[in-house]
Amino acid sequence: MDALAGLLDGPRARQAFLLRVLLDPPWSMRIQDRAPLAVAAIVRGVAWVLPDTGDPVRLDPGDVLVVCGPDPYTVADDPATPPQVIIHPDERCTTLYGEDLSIAMDRGVRTWGNSDDGASMMLVGTYQGTGEITERLLRALPPLLVLRADEWDSPLIPLLATEITKDDQGQSAVLDRLLDLLLIAVLRAWFARGETAPGWFRAQADPVVGRALRMLHNHPEHPWTVAGLAGRLGLSRAALARRFTELVGEPPMAYLTNWRLALAADLLREPDATVAAVAHRVGYSSGFALSAAFKRVRGVSPQAHRGRPT
Repeated sequence: MDALAGLLDGPRARQAFLLRVLLDPPWSMRIQDRAPLAVAAIVRGVAWVLPDTGDPVRLDPGDVLVVCGPDPYTVADDPATPPQVIIHPDERCTTLYGEDLSIAMDRGVRTWGNSDDGASMMLVGTYQGTGEITERLLRALPPLLVLRADEWDSPLIPLLATEITKDDQGQSAVLDRLLDLLLIAVLRAWFARGETAPGWFRAQADPVVGRALRMLHNHPEHPWTVAGLAGRLGLSRAALARRFTELVGEPPMAYLTNWRLALAADLLREPDATVAAVAHRVGYSSGFALSAAFKRVRGVSPQAHRGRPT
């Protein structure tokens, strides 16, 4: 497992909010739903994203936008179009004066907008919560990430466009998985550009540090030491520590601690998981050892973490 795989193998979309949005100009929406993560794919037409700070960003067909919340922003057909609709938490939409628009804008199964056809069409997916592995990944992202149509090649957007309006049995699970796949494909393509990728992503291509990362990710329960890891790689302890730190940005054991605790944070959300069982799975000798490390690094006990909303 690598850190990107952790996004799919750890927390996943669960009954994510997905919509096909159909709009005729002029249109403008103020997004203040405080969602931790949203993905929007432009199918046709043009859209402008206007963050509260920063320059407007134009989106064309085939472009994909990833927004790391919870800060509000505006999406419009033109930067000059004033907001007409406010998107609130809990999937509510109103006019600027608070009038509910859920019925007026309803266009069928997972379809919303001011037109049945729409000069502009967007596919929007919103994650309602994030887990700790996801948060480690998302900290490497800007508030607004745009992947242009000519920067990647994927069949996922047409597939999502086909599936999003179906009302078959188990459709929400299908759409959750498609949203996960779309997000991970976009992030992988964006990171692969190199100049914006975090150190841990770039380091995976290194023949030595990449192997070290895969060992730590695949076997967090192993009693790793720098010397033991270096021995498996045929390096001296000092050489591995120096090279790992230069490429990843933190020493091997610090990285391992953060990875173990990220895994533990997600596992603790499972209803039947005990602290002792989680400790064993992520490489701590006892529940007490995990609790001490968890509180030292994260500032809360595992029990207190369990009670926090996702």
